[in-house]
Amino acid sequence: MNTRSLSFRLVAWYAGLLTVVFVLLGALTVLFLRHYLEANLLDIQARRARQIADTLLAAAPRTGEAAVAQQVEELYSPEANDRLIRITRADGHVVYASGYPKDRSFDPSQVPPPPLTRDGKFSRKETLPTGALLVAALSYTGTGNSRYVVEVGVSNFRTEATLRQVLIMLAIGLPIAVCVAVAGGFVLVRRALRPVERIAHKAEDITQHNLSERLPVVQTGDELERLSISLNHMIGRLEDSFQSSKQFVADASHELRTPLTVLRGELEGLAQDTQLKLQTRETLGSMLEEVDRLAEIVEGLLALSRLDAGEANSEWVPFDLAELAAMTADQMSLLAEDKNITVVCESAPGVNVEGDRARMKQVVVNLLDNAIKYTPNGGRVRLNITSEDGCAVLDVADDGIGIPPDALPHVFKRFYRVDGSRSREQGGAGLGLSIVKSICAAHGAQVEVASVPGKGSRFRIRQSLVNKTSVHALS
Repeated sequence: MNTRSLSFRLVAWYAGLLTVVFVLLGALTVLFLRHYLEANLLDIQARRARQIADTLLAAAPRTGEAAVAQQVEELYSPEANDRLIRITRADGHVVYASGYPKDRSFDPSQVPPPPLTRDGKFSRKETLPTGALLVAALSYTGTGNSRYVVEVGVSNFRTEATLRQVLIMLAIGLPIAVCVAVAGGFVLVRRALRPVERIAHKAEDITQHNLSERLPVVQTGDELERLSISLNHMIGRLEDSFQSSKQFVADASHELRTPLTVLRGELEGLAQDTQLKLQTRETLGSMLEEVDRLAEIVEGLLALSRLDAGEANSEWVPFDLAELAAMTADQMSLLAEDKNITVVCESAPGVNVEGDRARMKQVVVNLLDNAIKYTPNGGRVRLNITSEDGCAVLDVADDGIGIPPDALPHVFKRFYRVDGSRSREQGGAGLGLSIVKSICAAHGAQVEVASVPGKGSRFRIRQSLVNKTSVHALS
């Protein structure tokens, strides 16, 4: 999973926030429940202390303190009910103190004496070695100014047991709730960002050759819809700009062909004049070379403009690429002989593809011309055509000067030429490989280049095969 993706960050932020909120809610729930349970227990004990004071201590002047102790034992049975009941006189004398509770949850002898100077109701929480004890106390003044402090206490272990159960439930339930919520959030985020993925995939497919296509517009009325509409408007403006640029190049290339042809004819006619000086003849020769170079550029631009207009898709026929490559290699061998370069062609029969035969021949010519041009005298150029994994593979390799690594990503750009290693006299206009790339793109083929400076270069083209039945049926 991509940790930098928007969906991952949204889900992570949502999960973190949800976890913090759930933990805070759980902590607040436990604290509130603890406070509620302890307050409820203290309230019950306070009412019991009030009952003891109002019924038993009120009759103490008549019945005596011993009778009060006996009545507490009979009526409230503190040991059996796991309670602490203690009645202390104002002078510190303990009128009654309960013994060990049945559950042994606390030791009554370890409970500190009450503050005898306080009046009214008060409560406290005593921490004992065996656990906490909640004690509700009441200061009572009876007839004859007899003053007592009545304490009723109960162990807090039941409250703690309840809280432990709640904590266990929260410890189990909160992760499950967070996981369910995060899973739901992940599904919602993926569903919300799915239109973005479709837009991104469609945007990847749009190139200068299919600018007429548009991004999908999600009819949601939100920012994604406005973004899709804005991007489509931008693509429309780019399409208009590309069309204008292509039309200009095509028109300019077409219009330049005639004056260049006329200029070449005039210069050739002047060069044949025997009365011209030698220096003038050399100048005319140089001018003719530049005119030829300019004509080559114009022809290349015209070829590219026609390819951009889809001309390569208009005359598709099935043909044998191996046969075409072998025939072209024979024709290019004459050019290689001038530099004493050997052109070796190895091809497997029946490598059938579909496309514009003339344009694919132009691909082979440009690659071989490029290889011969930059291979030193006595070198070797290898042309190999095979079928591999349902594709026709055309390899053109040489042992020439090679291409620097930093120039490899740019060799198919228009007018790009590697400086230094390829001189103006040796190199062309920088359009040959651009034409190869455009023809391959029009045929759905892939072209790759690998090179080691000083050891040579290799260009590889992969194009889908067509079966022989289709070739015979269409031929």
